[in-house]
Amino acid sequence: MSAKRPLSPHLTIYRPQLTTVLSILHRGSGVFLTVGLVLLVLWFYALAADANQYNALQAWWGSSVGRVLLFFWSAALFYHLANGIRHLVWDMGFGFELKSLYLSGWLVVVLTTVVTLLVWWLGYQWRA
Repeated sequence: MSAKRPLSPHLTIYRPQLTTVLSILHRGSGVFLTVGLVLLVLWFYALAADANQYNALQAWWGSSVGRVLLFFWSAALFYHLANGIRHLVWDMGFGFELKSLYLSGWLVVVLTTVVTLLVWWLGYQWRA
């Protein structure tokens, strides 16, 4: 049977919506946090091992690439936390109206941005 049947809708058919994008980002941030946790364990190992390993790792984290990774890791942490709280509210049976979904979604985006920038700004103020 080679009947021409319509394909099921998929990502190239639908226009991305806020809820879809936030769901994909939530999963991606979880993966990114897992990778970051492995790097954190390596940092603890270097801290316990010897000064040469620790200094080399600190120099790498202080480089431009290291700082960008730390920035995105912290953004992923705050995003995953905020969106996780959003999911907990859903688990309690609240926030399923379309208006509430979009309001809470944009709130997650705004909170992630504000908290990430605030933490990094405070970090630089503390170092100065």
